[in-house]
Amino acid sequence: MKFRMKLLAAASAVAFAASMGLGMAPEAKADGHAIKVGIILGFTGPIESLTPGMAASAELAMKEVTDSGKLLGGKALVPVRADSTCVDSAAATAAAERLITSDSVAAIMGADCSGVTTSIANNTAVPNGVVMVSPSATSPALSSIEDKGFFFRTAPSDARQGQVLADVLKSRGISNVAVTYTNNDYGKGLAESFIAAFKASGGTVEMNAAHEDGKGDYSAEVGALAASGSAHLVVLGYLDQGGKGIIQTSLDTGAFDAFVLADGMIGQSLIDSIGAGLNGAIGTLPGSESEGAKMFLNVASAGGVDGDGPFRAESYDAAALIALAIQAGGSADRSSIQANMLAVANAPGEQILPGQLGKALQILADGGEVDYQGATNVELIGPGEAAGSYKELEVMGGAFKTIKVH
Repeated sequence: MKFRMKLLAAASAVAFAASMGLGMAPEAKADGHAIKVGIILGFTGPIESLTPGMAASAELAMKEVTDSGKLLGGKALVPVRADSTCVDSAAATAAAERLITSDSVAAIMGADCSGVTTSIANNTAVPNGVVMVSPSATSPALSSIEDKGFFFRTAPSDARQGQVLADVLKSRGISNVAVTYTNNDYGKGLAESFIAAFKASGGTVEMNAAHEDGKGDYSAEVGALAASGSAHLVVLGYLDQGGKGIIQTSLDTGAFDAFVLADGMIGQSLIDSIGAGLNGAIGTLPGSESEGAKMFLNVASAGGVDGDGPFRAESYDAAALIALAIQAGGSADRSSIQANMLAVANAPGEQILPGQLGKALQILADGGEVDYQGATNVELIGPGEAAGSYKELEVMGGAFKTIKVH
């Protein structure tokens, strides 16, 4: 009877994902050998063009673990997707509640945007003792939430991104800017970090103003920013929403033609939408050119996933950490996963890169230790914070090109 109930529960999860158009990994096993892991990302909303690649990357790591046959003696990781919307905290919390209570996930890979991530952590995940590993929530405010050790992230805080972005502008001789940011936790936190660092380096911010997502007309906002007299516009928003609207209006009116972008604006869909007018734009995005980063691209390609996109490496690493923490504790119990996250993410232990998850599982099964480096040079500090590095990007010939790594 219990076995039949598990089958029905797993089948229900598959049916729900299918009804959402989200799907589950093709290798998922709906039986007693399954350990469910939630994947909650903004499949709709202001970064919806980014999340399919992020989910696929996380599921790639889970499939690698399952295919190895070495997780707790042959158990499978089953991804269960849910939509965070990125902006609707109530909907995101309800979706996470379903993952935790109805689907009984062992842990959560996600969420993505900082506001919904904070809401899920505070209202659902932490009270239920469920580990969250976000690949992209970067608000500095997340560093101080009362998470009781259950919240982690593989992307570094915007406290660092603001400094890196300011350093990039200084190195390019840009000392005068106007700033617009999406009016939420992510935008406010990043704007504060960048502006403080930019001013400390001798820069001048002529105007600093929030914008709302979801508007059809940004001419008033762009007009006010242009009146500041700055030639460079720093856009700290979302590539599928207000940030895109600000840039398009700026180009249409001739208000600005030089743009500075942060991670929420980085994605091929923005270039495809804006066109040649975006050439020359510069920006920052978490990432590296390390051996692990290159190996991830190869592993992803071999698995039929395009790994070359924002937060895809971080998503693979987030899912990998969950799997290794399960193995290290010898259990999929939620408290055991939490207790082993830092141990598998940091030294001491044998360094593990993408494509080596089976090897890591065997080391742990044999009583050894691993230091998961992954695709993003994983090191959790704080605890739970990613030390991280950033790529300096420039739009050239219709694509984001990496100039250097900071």
